[in-house]
Amino acid sequence: MTVNDQDPYSQGPQDSDPEETSEWQDSLRQLVDARGASRGREIMLSLLQSSRELHLNVPQVPTTDYINTIPADSEPEFPGDEEVERRYRRWIRWNAALTVHRAQRPGIGVGGHISTYASSAALYEVGFNHFFRGPDHSGGGDQVFFQGHASPGMYARSFLEGGLTTQQLDGFRQEASAAPHGLPSYPHPRLMPDYWQFPTVSMGLGPINAIYQAMTNKYLTNRGIKDLTDSHVWAFLGDGEMDEVESRGQLQVAANEGLDNLTFVVNCNLQRLDGPVRGNGKIVQELESFFRGAGWNVIKVVWGREWDDLLARDNEGALLNLMNSTPDGDFQTYKAENGAYVREHFFGRDERAAALVKDYSDEQIWNLKRGGHDYRKVFAAYKAAMEHKGQPTVILAKTVKGYGLGPHFEGRNATHQMKKMTLDDLKMFRDEMHIPLTDAQLEENPYEPPYYHPGAEDETIKYMVERRRNLGGTLPQRRSTYTSLTLPDDSVYALPKKGSGTQEVATTMAFVRLLKDLLRTKDFGHRIVPIIPDEARTFGMDAYFPTAKIYNPNGQNYTSVDRELLLAYKESPQGQIMHVGINEAGAVAAFTNVGTSYATHGEPLIPVYVFYSMFGFQRTGDAQWAAGDQMARGFIIGATAGRTTLTGEGLQHADGHSHLLASTNPATVSYDPAYGYEIAHIVQSGLERMYGGEHSDPNVMYYITVYNEPIVQPKEPEDVDVDGIIRGIHRVSAGEGEGHRAQILASGVGLAWAHEAQKLLKDDWGVVADVWSVTSWTELRRDGLAADEHNFLHPTDEPKTAYITEKLRDSEGPVVAVSDFMHAVQDQIRQWVPRRYATLGADGFGFSDTRAAARRQFKIDGPSIVVRTLQALAEDGVIDRGLSAQAIEKYRLHDVNSGTSGNAGGEA
Repeated sequence: MTVNDQDPYSQGPQDSDPEETSEWQDSLRQLVDARGASRGREIMLSLLQSSRELHLNVPQVPTTDYINTIPADSEPEFPGDEEVERRYRRWIRWNAALTVHRAQRPGIGVGGHISTYASSAALYEVGFNHFFRGPDHSGGGDQVFFQGHASPGMYARSFLEGGLTTQQLDGFRQEASAAPHGLPSYPHPRLMPDYWQFPTVSMGLGPINAIYQAMTNKYLTNRGIKDLTDSHVWAFLGDGEMDEVESRGQLQVAANEGLDNLTFVVNCNLQRLDGPVRGNGKIVQELESFFRGAGWNVIKVVWGREWDDLLARDNEGALLNLMNSTPDGDFQTYKAENGAYVREHFFGRDERAAALVKDYSDEQIWNLKRGGHDYRKVFAAYKAAMEHKGQPTVILAKTVKGYGLGPHFEGRNATHQMKKMTLDDLKMFRDEMHIPLTDAQLEENPYEPPYYHPGAEDETIKYMVERRRNLGGTLPQRRSTYTSLTLPDDSVYALPKKGSGTQEVATTMAFVRLLKDLLRTKDFGHRIVPIIPDEARTFGMDAYFPTAKIYNPNGQNYTSVDRELLLAYKESPQGQIMHVGINEAGAVAAFTNVGTSYATHGEPLIPVYVFYSMFGFQRTGDAQWAAGDQMARGFIIGATAGRTTLTGEGLQHADGHSHLLASTNPATVSYDPAYGYEIAHIVQSGLERMYGGEHSDPNVMYYITVYNEPIVQPKEPEDVDVDGIIRGIHRVSAGEGEGHRAQILASGVGLAWAHEAQKLLKDDWGVVADVWSVTSWTELRRDGLAADEHNFLHPTDEPKTAYITEKLRDSEGPVVAVSDFMHAVQDQIRQWVPRRYATLGADGFGFSDTRAAARRQFKIDGPSIVVRTLQALAEDGVIDRGLSAQAIEKYRLHDVNSGTSGNAGGEA
C-alpha cells in the first residue's frame, strides 16, 4: 500500500515522488525486520520530532490501528507459571461470583455486582502476581486504586491467601447484621481500615485521586521526606467511568508533571451500567486520542494471542479494516452470540477476511479472545508501562463484561444489574472454571453453592502466596503507623492571642499570619502543605512564595516578571506550596492524598487547603466525602466566607450555606470563629486531635470559615473559656446594668453586629444583653444529638445535658441567634436552647452591594437583631409589642440605604 492508497492517515497533496517514498518505506520495514518494532518506533518518534523542529506541519496521528500496541514478536518472555496462575485465577473468579450470588440468599438479598470482576480478573492477577508491590517491599510499596465494583474479586483472593474467612465472604454487604464478620460493598477504608486504602466507587474520583497520589509521591521524594522513586500508582478504571469530568479533567497535570510513576488500566469491556459506552463508535480509539493529546503514553491491548496468526496472514489488510471499522455495539453483540454468528457477521463482511478463518471451526472462532483476558498480552503491557519514563501510561485493555459467566451474562446490556445465577448458570460456570464440585453439591442448595479452597498446603496456593511474599506482602492492605510528630508549643500561637491593637485585621489575615508562624516551626513546619487553587494573593498568602516556594517538579525555567519584588513568584522542585491552579477538584484530590500520607506512607503531612468558601463543599462535596472515607486529616479553610462580605462579587460568590453542607459530612469538624485568638485555639486543638495521640477519633478534617472584612481583633481575655471555644460556644461580653435580659448568639463576622445590637438595646430600650460567640453550631448540634441518643438508649441512667443547654442554663431572657449564613445553620441547635429561640439568617441568593446594604436587605445587621430581640421579649410577655414596631421605624429597617453594619470595601 503506497502512502496515498487508502491510507486513513494520509494528508496533504499528491505524492510528488512515489518511487522515493517507497524507498523510505522499504527502509523502515527493513529496520523493523532487523532491529524490531521498538527500534522502528524510536526512529519514527525522532522523525516526528525533527518535523516539528523544521516546521513541516506534519499532523500528529491521534489514533493507531485497532490492534495491540506491542507486536507479538516484541512481547517479553512471561516469567511465571501461566497454567498455575490460571488455575487459581479460576478459583478466585468462582469465589468472587459466589460472594455476590450467596448474598442474594433468602432473607438477605443485599445486591452486588458479578460481572465487573469477571471482565477484569486477568488484569488484576497479572498485577498481583508480577507487579503490585506490597508495603514490605524495599521501595515502600505501590498504591493500587481498585475499581469499586470489582471488590468481590479482591475479597475472593484474600480468602485464598488466608486473610478472609468463609464467614466474612458470607457477610458481604452485611456490616452490622453480620458483625464482626461483615464486609463493605466497595472499597471503603473507614469501614475496613486495615484493608482498603482508597475509596473508588464514586465514579471519576479514582482517576483524579490516583493522579494526585502519584504527584504526592513525587512531592515527598523531592522534598526529602521519603524516597518513593520505586513506588508506583496503579488505577483500575472502567471505560464508562472515563466519561466523568474528574476522570479526564486532570490528565494534563499528570503529563505536565511527568508522572511516570502512574499507570491507568482502563477495563474496556465496552459497556456502561445500562448498555454500550459507544455503541456507534469505538471507546478504545476515543480514549487513545484523548490520552495522547493530553501527553500520555498509550498502550492498547485489544486482541488475545489467538489473533496473532490471523493478523500475520492478513497481507491485504482486510481483517485490519474490519477491526478498524466495526463499532463497539457490534463487538458487544458478537460476544452475546456464538462462533457461527461471528463468522457470518464479522469475518463474512469481507471475503478476504472470511478466507483467513475458512479452516477454523465455529468453536475456534468463538475462542478468539480479547486482549484483556490474555495473560501474556497484559504482562507485556504492564512491563512496558513500568519501563516507560517521562510520561504517565494508560493501558486500554479490551475485555468482555461478564466474561466466563455464561451466555446469560456475557456481553448482555443487563449484566451489571445481574446479581445471581440459575442452577444451570452455576453448572456451566463451574465447568468453565474447572471447579471440582459435583452436580449434587450445587443442587443441594442453589442459593448457597460452596466456595472453593483446596487448603493452605496445596501447591497452587503456596505458589500464589509466595508470589505476594516476594513482592512485599498482601494487597489490599492499609497501615496507620507513622512517624511521630512533635507538635508546636503554645508560643507559636501567641501572635493572634495578642489582638491587633488599633489596627483592623480580617480573620483571613489572622489565620494567614498564624500559618506563617506554623510553617516556621522547627521540626514541624516542613510537614505543613498549603494547597491553594490560584487565590494566594486574594488571601494574602503570596507572602509565602519567596520562602516556602511553590512546588513544581520541573523547577522555574523562566524569568519571573516580579523577580525584583520582595514577594516574587518562585517555583521549585523542593517547594512546599501546592498551587494547583483554578481547580477545586484537583485541590481536594491533593488534600486527600496529602492528608492520608500518614497511612499510605507512614509520614504525616498536614494539608491546609485554602479556598473561596462558596467553591468548597458546594462544588466538591462528593470528593470531600471520599476524603472522609479515606480518613484524611487536615484543615479546610473557607476564606472570604459569608453571604454579605464580598460586596461586589455577587450571587455566585456569596456563601451562606457551606456550614450546612459541611455538617452533612461526619468526618468534618466545622468552625465559624470571629476572632484571631479563637482561630489559634481551634487550630491547636485540631493538631492535637489529629496527631497528639490522645483523641479517640483523630481521622477528621477541620473546616474553618474566615472572612475578608477587617475588624479590630481583641486581645484574648485572661479568663478565656478555651473549652467553650473548642466545644462551640463561649460568652464574650456580659451585659451590664439593670433591665430586661436577653442573650445574643453570633458567629464569625456576625459577632460585630451582635456587639452593635447589645449597645443599641441598652442605650435605646433599656434591655441588657449578653453576647456569645458560637464558634461551631454544628459541633453543638452533634453534642446535643449525642446526649439525646444516650438518654434514649439508657433511660435509667442520669440524663445527659447538651452542652449548649448547660452553657445557657444560668442566663436569662430569650435567645436570638445570627450569622452571615442562612437560618438553617443557626436552627441546628434549636431543640436544646432552654428558652424562646429566634434566628436571623441570610437566606436566598446573594447579590452585589455594599456590606451594610446587603445585611439590611437580609435583616441580619445590628438593628435587625435589636428588633428581633424586642419581639422575643414581647412574645414572652415582658414588654409591649408596640416597642418592636417603634424600633422598626426608628432604625428604618425596610430601607436598605439606612444600614450601617460593617466596613465598606473588600480589603483584608
